[in-house]
Amino acid sequence: MRNSDRLPPRELPKRRSGRHRNPLSFDNWFGTPALIMAVPGTAEQAQGADGESIGARMADLVRAYRPEVTIRYGHIEGDRQTLAEALTDLDDGEDRPLSGVVVPLVTAPHPATSAAIDDAMAQTGADVRVTEGLGPHPMLAEVLHLRLAEAGFVRADRMRLISVTARNTTMADGVIVGAVGGEGAVGAAGVTAVLLAARLGLTVLPADLEDEASMEQVVSHLRQGGSVRPVIAPSALGPEFPADRLADLAERFGARPGAALGADSLLGKIAALRYAEVLNSLGVEQPPTAEELPAPVGSRHRPES
Repeated sequence: MRNSDRLPPRELPKRRSGRHRNPLSFDNWFGTPALIMAVPGTAEQAQGADGESIGARMADLVRAYRPEVTIRYGHIEGDRQTLAEALTDLDDGEDRPLSGVVVPLVTAPHPATSAAIDDAMAQTGADVRVTEGLGPHPMLAEVLHLRLAEAGFVRADRMRLISVTARNTTMADGVIVGAVGGEGAVGAAGVTAVLLAARLGLTVLPADLEDEASMEQVVSHLRQGGSVRPVIAPSALGPEFPADRLADLAERFGARPGAALGADSLLGKIAALRYAEVLNSLGVEQPPTAEELPAPVGSRHRPES
């Protein structure tokens, strides 16, 4: 018979096992490789209305997650603030497994960006590794949702799969996730579209912004489903498909243009994650030793004085 007066045994805190205790974590030591962001377009195309570059803003945002890392950025086109300049004079100390990690600031496979990175690496001879782009990733859908809400096209809070009829003529009743980069980019945008549809409770479809046949097919599909206020949400930071070009495309297909992703703290977090993924894959992070692990709380485990 169980004694009801007896206290239950105290459960000691469990140690987290495995190498990846935190997806952003790796062992920090003096000489951590630099993080170089490859910004699509030219320096002029990547400038915002306030004159500040998307690369500079993203560098500040990524620095919040990786303050111990040297962060640079360079543009894949033009002759100012180029990627080749950012890859020049990287520290090749013996305590580094490589000089740097290049993170493309694109949300999907982008042939032009990949080719420019290869050219810059060949030109400089930099010992760097290249990560995947920023997408597909679940946080991209959140950023797209935020941009649509800021423009008044959708509700700011999640609808949680409940379809709600738009109350006015400004809210969207269909969304097109615009991809830039060809078939691979459309596939990545399709993943984001599914996640965004789950957030909004609306029909969300991917389309290739650079292919009018793809746009026509998707817009026709939305119209057949009853959509009269479709919105194009570009899954791009901005320089890949300028705003004026998007506005012309939207007018041609009777849709409204949404804002590009731009620099965002969530995108900065994804960039930091991509950086950590490369270092972890190279074995930079080592499993903690028994001495490095914190001792469990409890009188039996107090360190000897």
